[in-house]
Amino acid sequence: MQEVIRGLLRGAKRGVMTSKKGHNFYKGNRTGSMGRHTKHGGYVVDLDKVRTYVVPDLSSCDLKPYVARSSEKFKVDPCSAEAFIENK
Repeated sequence: MQEVIRGLLRGAKRGVMTSKKGHNFYKGNRTGSMGRHTKHGGYVVDLDKVRTYVVPDLSSCDLKPYVARSSEKFKVDPCSAEAFIENK
């Protein structure tokens, strides 16, 4: 148990990773590689590694992405557990 506590305290002393503390450590941002480096200093993109997102057709959707400032404000009364079960 003491080892766990000692490890937690040791990790807490490290603090935030900055450029001065971690000058020999590349932190990265978890994006992954999208290709490879060539021996001549270039970069070749591998299309199998590139992320592609499939977006559904939203042309017939009535929803809008934002709420207008001119929309009416309303207040909902909290309901009891019995009323919630009855409305199901």
